[in-house]
Amino acid sequence: MLDRFKVPKEDIIKVDHESLQETVTQIFEKMGVVPEDAKEGASVLVSTDLRGVETHGVSNMLRSYVERYNAGDLNPRPDWKIERETQGTATIDADSGLAVILGPKAMRIAIEKATTVGIGVVTMHNAGHSGAIGHHAMLAAKEDMIGMTATAGGMSVLPTFGAEPRLGTNPIAIAAPARNNPPFLFDAATSAIAGNKLGLAARVGANLLPNWISQIDGSPIGDEVPMPDRGDFYQLPLGGTREQGSHKGYGFGLMSEILATGLSGAISAMVMGSGKTSRTGGTSCHYFCAYNIEAFTDVELFKDNMDNMLQVLKDTPPAPGQDRVMYPGLSEYEEEEDRKANGIPLHSEVVEWFTDITSELSVPMVKIL
Repeated sequence: MLDRFKVPKEDIIKVDHESLQETVTQIFEKMGVVPEDAKEGASVLVSTDLRGVETHGVSNMLRSYVERYNAGDLNPRPDWKIERETQGTATIDADSGLAVILGPKAMRIAIEKATTVGIGVVTMHNAGHSGAIGHHAMLAAKEDMIGMTATAGGMSVLPTFGAEPRLGTNPIAIAAPARNNPPFLFDAATSAIAGNKLGLAARVGANLLPNWISQIDGSPIGDEVPMPDRGDFYQLPLGGTREQGSHKGYGFGLMSEILATGLSGAISAMVMGSGKTSRTGGTSCHYFCAYNIEAFTDVELFKDNMDNMLQVLKDTPPAPGQDRVMYPGLSEYEEEEDRKANGIPLHSEVVEWFTDITSELSVPMVKIL
């Protein structure tokens, strides 16, 4: 997480992660979610905040989910079904269920299939938001597999040279285990700035960097600017401009669209001309894949090789002005260790929302440290 998106010190209120887990679980239950699923959803959100990914944790997403449950946009008790299945694949209709909750279920199906045939792939349509998809990919890494997830939905990102958005922020995540070093975990949007970081920028008053967004006519904004009003800009693909490689971010975004939307049998938002990507109403489609390392090579050899590679990266001499070289997943692992011991730093505005919603729903307020 860039420093510009972190909670200013004067606005930090630290909370206990176990208390936060219990409060979020009970909020989900008040939305009509069954206890087991409520616990699953809370676990995904709180573990995301523990890893320092505030964009997809309780700070940014829980209130959105509450609003969508109350509006009837999300089904708290979805009758999700496997529509099509082989030994190594499955397609799920999520029945407008929240993929924060259904995503781990889908990945566990993929893991089970990979245990049997080497690779398991599960796609999902008619679903709600999936949260930080790296969480789902990590479920496979914890089972000595490589996990890959992708998400598609909505239209907020311009194609290279485009004047109208055609893609969502369409993130991709890959996780892999190591022996002694923290696991590798890459989880990133294919847009220049993740959509949820825009919310963080507005909350903390951070400026947006050049070529993260465009004017409403599609022209990239090449200067650092304050967060504009919603509706006054579009997002640019990773790279920002063609000269800086926006065609790569655009291509990665289409990869997510093909894997998540296409393979699930849904219709892309860009074809429908609306925010919906499913045949039956949900706004997002998802892709979950597990590679059973044992089917390809010796697991212990793989972990040793991963450890050696990650250690070389960590030992790489840093450039002037930099402290060290990191790899994807390392800083999040370190952040999790610190926040488990010292609390999760929430913005005072987020704590105010928790105070209001817990009072409204008559559930225990999160413990402030």
